[in-house]
Amino acid sequence: MRSRARANLFYNSPMEACVVICRTRKPADRRGKILFIDAIHEVARERAQSYLKPENQRRIAACYRRFQGESGFAAVVSTSEVLEHGANLSIPHYVRPIENRTARFGDNDLTTTFSAFVATGREFWLQMDALGDTLVAIVDEVASDV
Repeated sequence: MRSRARANLFYNSPMEACVVICRTRKPADRRGKILFIDAIHEVARERAQSYLKPENQRRIAACYRRFQGESGFAAVVSTSEVLEHGANLSIPHYVRPIENRTARFGDNDLTTTFSAFVATGREFWLQMDALGDTLVAIVDEVASDV
């Protein structure tokens, strides 16, 4: 029962989750630095439920252990830089997505082109999922009041 409760913690929720790890005994070479990991593209979504597959969990954990930047995925930022930006902890502020503006259908195979298309439409579909989830919740609420 307990693991099931954790598994459904954000069930049917349009919000994205963020995990913050704070350490009181950080290794000396990591002090004064913050590791930001943008794992949004690691999330699988099926039937209004988002989850991380084991391979995605391993990638995130490996990046955390390495504590190094990775283009489009992670960035190590000094606390002074974060403070210069008004203490903004928004992950997209520090981890910029990799953009491929020059790719055309003729330059790539169909799989690569489709993947690029899906990535560019990600925000739209997240908003559509959130809208759908909201409408389902409203219908369920109205039905329970009847």
